[in-house]
Amino acid sequence: MLSVKNLSVTFTMYDQGLTQKQLTVITELDLEVQPGEVVAIVGASGSGKSLLAHAVLGILPDNAQTSGEIVFKGARLTPERCKGLRGKEIALIPQSIGYLDPLMQVGKQVQRVAQLSGLSQQAARQTVDRTFDRYGLSPVVKQYYPFQISGGMARRVLVSTAVVSQANLVIADEPTPGLHPDAVKETLNHLRELADEGKGVILITHDIEAALQVADRVAVFYAGTTVEIAAAADFFNGTIRHPYTQALWRSLPQNDFIPVPGSQPSPDNLPSGCLFSDRCPWMTEACVTERPSFRQVRGATVRCLHAENDSLKMNHAGEKQC
Repeated sequence: MLSVKNLSVTFTMYDQGLTQKQLTVITELDLEVQPGEVVAIVGASGSGKSLLAHAVLGILPDNAQTSGEIVFKGARLTPERCKGLRGKEIALIPQSIGYLDPLMQVGKQVQRVAQLSGLSQQAARQTVDRTFDRYGLSPVVKQYYPFQISGGMARRVLVSTAVVSQANLVIADEPTPGLHPDAVKETLNHLRELADEGKGVILITHDIEAALQVADRVAVFYAGTTVEIAAAADFFNGTIRHPYTQALWRSLPQNDFIPVPGSQPSPDNLPSGCLFSDRCPWMTEACVTERPSFRQVRGATVRCLHAENDSLKMNHAGEKQC
């Protein structure tokens, strides 16, 4: 359904003294989403997760330039095609509640999305009623303006806008922060149901544990690059391949609770070799000089020079062992 290959995003920015500079924030990013699956995207802040969503939707700012290829349903996503697909074939659950129109009642906003997707006014109204009821939003909430509802309620309204659409691809950008655990579970389950109905779902999140509840595959982003795309089951059976993915998994409280040393490099100071090299316990001289390609390793795609060696495993100290 969606194929992103070698995507790069560069912004034209002003430095001191009105001097222009080019800042590349996404490099060599890859992703594929098939009908009927949930693909979770995880990674630290600034790794390019939301920028990918905006690139797919064609809503990057005017000072952004892209290269690479984005294909949706067999045809390239041009700016003109993106405009015609937004809110219809491709729906976004945005990260910020600021996306809600402050001058329109929230019920009318969600109903408008349903009607733009092809439903009649009556059918759209009924769909909104069912969706609001499912997410614990009372009928009176439809009459409220965004400033009259809580942040958690606003997020549930945003989720509703994507649910009522007839989109074949749903991009959920951090849809669960601030929600009650029951609402989080309901939201994730509904995304899973959308996939089970044949839709493609991208779930962008910092919460790996939540993502693994519903995801078929997990794409791990680091410094604007895809470093691994693995089956969700690989996280539980110990076969994740990239050292950064392993470090993320070990950092969870229910696992080893070991923090990843160092920090993600800034886009204007990226290393010439592997982007994770200065933090990686597997680093060799080749890692410093060579940018790894994205390739198949034991049933998954990974960007690491050493991941193909089955004997390389990470012990609890983060060291190589054979």
